[in-house]
Amino acid sequence: MEKIALIADSTCDLDKKYIDNYDVKILHLKIIYKDKEFIDRVNITPQEVYDNLKVEVPHTSLPSISEMHNLFNELEKEGYTHAIIIPISSGLSGTYNTLKLAASDHTNMDITVFDSKSLTLGAGAQIIRCGEMIKEGKSYNEIISSLPKIRDNIKVYYMVDTLEYLIKGGRIGKVSGTLGQLLNIKPIISINEDGIYYTHCKVRGKKQAKNKLMEIVENELANSKGKVWVMHGGALKEGTEFYENLKSNENITQIDIGDISPVAGVHTGPGLLGVVIEKEPI
Repeated sequence: MEKIALIADSTCDLDKKYIDNYDVKILHLKIIYKDKEFIDRVNITPQEVYDNLKVEVPHTSLPSISEMHNLFNELEKEGYTHAIIIPISSGLSGTYNTLKLAASDHTNMDITVFDSKSLTLGAGAQIIRCGEMIKEGKSYNEIISSLPKIRDNIKVYYMVDTLEYLIKGGRIGKVSGTLGQLLNIKPIISINEDGIYYTHCKVRGKKQAKNKLMEIVENELANSKGKVWVMHGGALKEGTEFYENLKSNENITQIDIGDISPVAGVHTGPGLLGVVIEKEPI
């Protein structure tokens, strides 16, 4: 009899209701300041990160390999025979590769570390689908063979209020980023097939960027139905307004709203607004 564990990292941004419903085990990334260290989503909030950014921009780090080993050991003790792990994209973090390394030492379980090639609720949506299949009684092999198609049906798009923190974190070129700031350019950022950021399009001004995000959702779901998650980083009011405006779209079968993790907030700064779109299979 298979007993399948489902594992994510803290940047998946899943609401507690999903974590509890699908019994998702979470590995927490860390936020490191000069004089202290915090555990993502445990003893620091996104707002606390934003409030302190003008004073200090912290570093972030992945879960330690010892924490991964401890989790696998605990799962073995609890009788799990299989584990499916879906972390943040390998193109954005070393978490995936470290998990692969740690998993190779635990041969008593069959372990799949699947590259989400996404982040935030883009990875979270993949975890939810896995959780649904586990509850439906699907086998381990059935689930892992479905993962690439599930991933292909999920898209992430977001805008940031300022390019300052993407520049500081090396996520965007200093010259182009500074020029963009001066011209009030708001790039809509997405993730390519390799799981790396790219600029989907550029618009001038925040209002136009919000309109563009709305248009992207409408275009993605023009010929199919799907689920949408609105995500925000220190922009609850704008996120809620965007969520309310999307609710009238008849092709959206389910819509939710959530905030991005403190770790992600370090790199984007406050004011992020984005969407995750999961198309239903045709």
